Amino acid sequence: MGIRIVESEFIKSAVYPKDYPSSEFADVAFVGKSNVGKSSLLNSILNRKSIAKTSGKPGKTRLVNFFLIRFKVKENEELEGFVNFVDLPGYGYAKVSKDERESWKKMMSNYFRERVQLRGVILLVDIRHKADEKDLVMASMLREFQIPYIIAATKSDKVPSTKARGYLDALAETFDIGKKDIVAVSSLKKTGMDKVISWIESLII
Repeated sequence: MGIRIVESEFIKSAVYPKDYPSSEFADVAFVGKSNVGKSSLLNSILNRKSIAKTSGKPGKTRLVNFFLIRFKVKENEELEGFVNFVDLPGYGYAKVSKDERESWKKMMSNYFRERVQLRGVILLVDIRHKADEKDLVMASMLREFQIPYIIAATKSDKVPSTKARGYLDALAETFDIGKKDIVAVSSLKKTGMDKVISWIESLII
């Protein structure tokens, strides 16, 4: 079928479940270590320059940020729908206090537990690096809450195309997931976005 994103807007930021925006639409969340390219991926998918704020300084996203996305069905442009994209706090940044790291962890755990319309999560990792223990803990948390997820291996433009498949296979083995559940993406070259959007579509259509 296929969907085409036509409009997106920032709704609000929140820390506690009581402050989440009420919505009749499904949530799809994005999560990953600080500076993995989460905001850049969101901007690329939405074809916007800065709806999600990017920064060279890790740990910028410290709140749960909600965006409302309007899409049309490609085969019938008269059909449209809405979905919430949720940008979760980056984790694993060393230069914050232990208390702040625990606060971020609790914030995400609350979101996974309380947000009943959450349909799936896109977990971002850097394709150039072996899976970090914090990424594996996040994947374990998603399985614990029985939340469908896919891994987006970012910054694929920084590795030779002939070696990308090997990097993906190694990550898939470490995370113990199927090869179809991991995709190489590059926000710079806008590659892999169609696969991510197709996965989102499978959750909401």
